[in-house]
Amino acid sequence: MAHYGCQLSTKRKLIGLHPPASLTAHQKAVKETRVKRSGCLEISVLLFISSSFSYHAIGRSFFRSQKSKNIYAIMSNAGSYKQRKEDFVSNLTGGSVSEIGYVTLVAPAAVLLWSVLQARQSFFKPYSVLGFVVDFSLTVGTFLLATTLYSDSPVLLNLLLLAPAFLIWLLPSSTAGSKKKPRLPPNAQSKVAAGPLPALSIKPFLTTYRGYMMITTVVAILAVDFRLFPRRFAKVETWGTSLMDMGVGSFVFSAGIVAARPVLKERASGRRVPLTTRLLQSIRHSIPLLVLGFIRLLSVKGLEYAEHVSEYGVHWNFFFTLGFLPPFVAIFQAIFDIIPSHAALALLLVGTYQALLENTALKGFVLTAPRVDLISMNREGIFSFIGYLAIFLAGQDLGKFIIPRNITSSSNSTAGMQRNTLLMTIAVWAGIWTVLYTIVTSYNFGLGLTVSRRLANLPYVLWVAAFNCWQILAFCVIDTIFFPAFYNAADARSEKEAYEASTSFVLKAYNRNGLAVFLIANLLTGLVNMTIPTLDATPVVAMGVLLAYTATVTGVAVLLDIYDISIKL
Repeated sequence: MAHYGCQLSTKRKLIGLHPPASLTAHQKAVKETRVKRSGCLEISVLLFISSSFSYHAIGRSFFRSQKSKNIYAIMSNAGSYKQRKEDFVSNLTGGSVSEIGYVTLVAPAAVLLWSVLQARQSFFKPYSVLGFVVDFSLTVGTFLLATTLYSDSPVLLNLLLLAPAFLIWLLPSSTAGSKKKPRLPPNAQSKVAAGPLPALSIKPFLTTYRGYMMITTVVAILAVDFRLFPRRFAKVETWGTSLMDMGVGSFVFSAGIVAARPVLKERASGRRVPLTTRLLQSIRHSIPLLVLGFIRLLSVKGLEYAEHVSEYGVHWNFFFTLGFLPPFVAIFQAIFDIIPSHAALALLLVGTYQALLENTALKGFVLTAPRVDLISMNREGIFSFIGYLAIFLAGQDLGKFIIPRNITSSSNSTAGMQRNTLLMTIAVWAGIWTVLYTIVTSYNFGLGLTVSRRLANLPYVLWVAAFNCWQILAFCVIDTIFFPAFYNAADARSEKEAYEASTSFVLKAYNRNGLAVFLIANLLTGLVNMTIPTLDATPVVAMGVLLAYTATVTGVAVLLDIYDISIKL
């Protein structure tokens, strides 16, 4: 490793060990492009949303695709299709953080419209075929639009969602004066008794957040293979930010949030689980993920599937990163007696890692070393694991604050006080992570560091933590405004009823079997890429394939939920 360090000073500009001071100019250069009751209100809303599929948007995407085809014509003639695929996702620099914010704002905007339809018009009670179509359109379809036809106009798409939400809110509520309670699905009615409220609740906004995170992942992993999906949304090569870079980190952050539940249960029981027991349990959770990692490795190599080696390495893949997280988190539990804050431990871990990157030859080794042995072949996956572990710990820390029913220990606190405390807690953490990110990345009054998902460095960890906190806060605000009944529930049955009424069926299904859905999406993505030349697909074909793909994945997720099947990997 020292050998690569001595070459650092003479090659920095050539090999890109230092991030560019500004990516703005380059980014600009590469910027591509029921029917129910007496009302036809819902139909008009559907027509209003459907009108967003305007001819000019499709036409603009078609010409952008044709222009891209001309750019890649030489590449098409010069190399194999596999090489074209690899080049298509290589050497990318991403887009701006603000644009990623506008695109992902579609999720809260769509949830807001869903919530207005449900709270004011009871549109999804009972849940019908029309309800499912609208549910799918709002949760999955809108994000698909945001990353394809409306990738250049995310603000317009947000307005197309917010405008009908505002109009429906102004109209008289069809639920006014109704005394009828929301009914549970048959499988839930038999399982929930009107008993005391559990200490750890399943909160609607967390289901919404995790469900949308899965939808983002499912859409992006296939859409990225089409020219309709802008290159600035795909994973960057080394330095910069992109939508898919955020998606990978968000997957780990959300896993950390739910991983706080067993920690909270252990604390509530007052019994400490021995390290060996905890380690064995974590290994049992890791084995299926590691097996999936090896299956993916063998499949990619055996089928000569296009791969981006600089993403994780020659053999490493995201399943290995997920699989190694539980054992390392179990080992870190022993440190919590010394450093009780998961967030502080995450900062200490990634801060030390960043110091090594800046003051040793580690950065040069990860980015430029010849791939001569197992470690050097998989150096990106091995060393970026440190950053992903920090992201997991940061998510676990937030989960400890927001999963418990009572955020405050005061016995006199009302439901309203608990809601306000919950919102303030999330907002404070969002602010903390944002301030830290600003300090670390600012060239004017900070360290001037640049985000690197490939390294999973300090700026990347802070960016992921800040973004996810703000996203969760947005969902929580919508939840508390439109569905306060959940937080005022007096027993387990009424809470379950309120939860069912305030949660999108599609989002709940994605959240329930998230990892299984992720696996199915990966299999379908591979199948599509092996049967369709995605690089040569027109916008119409691309949208058709993506709609069929997302409908299939969503259908599987919903069926698993309807039949009360939970697949735990």
